[in-house]
Amino acid sequence: MASRVWLTLCAALATLSLLAWPLPRDALDWQPALAAAQPWRAVSAAFVHWTPLHLAANLAGCAVLALLGWRAALGPREALAGLLALPLTQLGLLLRPELARYAGLSGELHALAAIAALALLARPGRERRVGAGIALGLVAKLALEAPLGPPLRATPGFDFPVAPLAHLTGALAGALAWGLTMRRSDR
Repeated sequence: MASRVWLTLCAALATLSLLAWPLPRDALDWQPALAAAQPWRAVSAAFVHWTPLHLAANLAGCAVLALLGWRAALGPREALAGLLALPLTQLGLLLRPELARYAGLSGELHALAAIAALALLARPGRERRVGAGIALGLVAKLALEAPLGPPLRATPGFDFPVAPLAHLTGALAGALAWGLTMRRSDR
């Protein structure tokens, strides 16, 4: 039962991405200049994808995180943290207004990875070691991406520019949301 809510969250993220695919990207993507006048973009941008490969990569990420959450029995509070992290990820992009446009689930997927890692770190034994491994891998990935460098990067194998800052803001949003949703006794 515990992981059902997490699985539902991952399925909803994937489904909304598929439903948004034919919609006009200009009306939904993240644009910092429009953030105050069109606040829905802090959520809708996650479901917009630039290319079929971009969409496929993020759908694969949803599947991996759904499996992780199912195996780790992540529950309603972790899913709530994932929902809270969704707009926070895009709002963090306001730190780099030169990133004029952003779209995709990768920031939210990094938030979910951070939430899963922290949830496992709070448990004893083997699960704590798994959480530490995920956390170390996430930190290493973020460091290697140099998210405070250029706002967009061409990445070999991808046919769209990657915004590493979104990965960082996603991971930070996930950690913040996890902290807000977990009771002290759970940490």
